[in-house]
Amino acid sequence: MSLLGASGSGKTTLLRTLGGLQPSTVGQVLCHGKPVNGPPQGVVTVFQDYGNSLLPWRSVRRNVALGIEATVSKDECAARVLDALDMVELRASADEYPWRLSGGMQQRVQIARALAMRPSVLLMDEPFGALDAMTKASLQDQLQRVHELTGTTVVFVTHDVEEAVYLSDRVLVLNGRPAGIGLDLDIALPRPRVQVTTKESPEYLQLRHQVYRALGHGTGH
Repeated sequence: MSLLGASGSGKTTLLRTLGGLQPSTVGQVLCHGKPVNGPPQGVVTVFQDYGNSLLPWRSVRRNVALGIEATVSKDECAARVLDALDMVELRASADEYPWRLSGGMQQRVQIARALAMRPSVLLMDEPFGALDAMTKASLQDQLQRVHELTGTTVVFVTHDVEEAVYLSDRVLVLNGRPAGIGLDLDIALPRPRVQVTTKESPEYLQLRHQVYRALGHGTGH
């Protein structure tokens, strides 16, 4: 599910509330029927700022292990780290350091660290927003592959309408201050999705049109 809305509409606040990183001031957040009063078990957040989210003195392997090394055996930790690196196609860089990697590769390390924790829910706050177009497209397809392999629920904040429609099964558009749901749109495009053919299909273009209109674009105002 992707969340879209104008700057200041509360997308990141909503994501942080879902992740238990800040309290809900109105209403209630439940995870498996229980109130969220802190980070719930199995809910992991991936941030946009991959540069400050990774520890530069730790190798890629040890960065990915960070969330599980204190809670599982050494052998299980090593196996889960390699599984996660395989999912983002970074096993060959396991012993490199983050500062020697490209921005796209650093973001893949952060995603691998989240995957090593075997999350049931992955919260992603504009994870590809700072990347160039080609790297962004590559990571969008990588995320599709990860989702197919793991079945993890993903809540994805973005400003990019094309990205939201391409990746999602459902798109929510937030409107107003305080925000309400201006559009709740099911995305029934077939999978697997392909950057060129999916985005050229009439179905994709119609869905994109609906999202743009819900955001107030193309209405003449």
